[in-house]
Amino acid sequence: MNRAAEVLKNSRKIVLKIGSNVLAGSDGVLDKAAAEGIVRQVLALMRDGKQVIVVSSGAGVSGAGAIGRQSRRGDINYKQALCAVGQVELMMEYKKHFAVGGVAVGQLLLTAENFADEQSALNIRNTLFTLLDEGVAPIINENDSVSIWEFSFGDNDHLAALTANLWNADLLIIMSDVDGVFDRSPKENEGAGLIAEVSDIDALAARIDTAGTSSFGTGGMDSKLAAARTVGTYGIPLLLVNGRRADVLADVAAGGPSTVFLAE
Repeated sequence: MNRAAEVLKNSRKIVLKIGSNVLAGSDGVLDKAAAEGIVRQVLALMRDGKQVIVVSSGAGVSGAGAIGRQSRRGDINYKQALCAVGQVELMMEYKKHFAVGGVAVGQLLLTAENFADEQSALNIRNTLFTLLDEGVAPIINENDSVSIWEFSFGDNDHLAALTANLWNADLLIIMSDVDGVFDRSPKENEGAGLIAEVSDIDALAARIDTAGTSSFGTGGMDSKLAAARTVGTYGIPLLLVNGRRADVLADVAAGGPSTVFLAE
């Protein structure tokens, strides 16, 4: 068993972050089959005795599909309006798929200020514990319609890291559209090599190209490394996997490709 599989097996409290690039289809709208497949994996984790908090991007692409605007304008007001529409669509999709496993969902829309304020952070923590005690799947997203934080600081990677620290999670999993961290961009270099384990983030950052974002998300590899640093200081490992691959978590548990950032 490799380290990633070992970490996944031994973790009971898991924060799972789903990027927009995982949920967006090639047409720029919500890929409902992808959402269903991810929920099926979360339900499998829950049946295995694990508690899971989902941090999900995708409101923007959901909104684009709902109002027939596959080509999104660049201004922030339009993006925030799309997210207001899309958040409803996204939660309806999650509710439908979690209901198949008899699990209700609860929504939390948060901003960076909520974590900076001690009382607000305590309220978030208490709400999460109560939802999980009741067997409800918490689904967190940035409150995009009133905040520009996500568009500036990464595709919910930082939000997921703050959530993991607040909840004292055992593991943060980030689902992106690559198998993990590579020494070179795998989309441009066929011979790029996967880096399976990372124990020194600074050394890694010095030797790889971390620039760039996906077509539908705002978080590149820089934001993944920043998230790994954030949770690592609390002793929480981070697992980066390819959420576009079917049943990727079962595959990682069986030794499939991923990158695990080991906690300090």
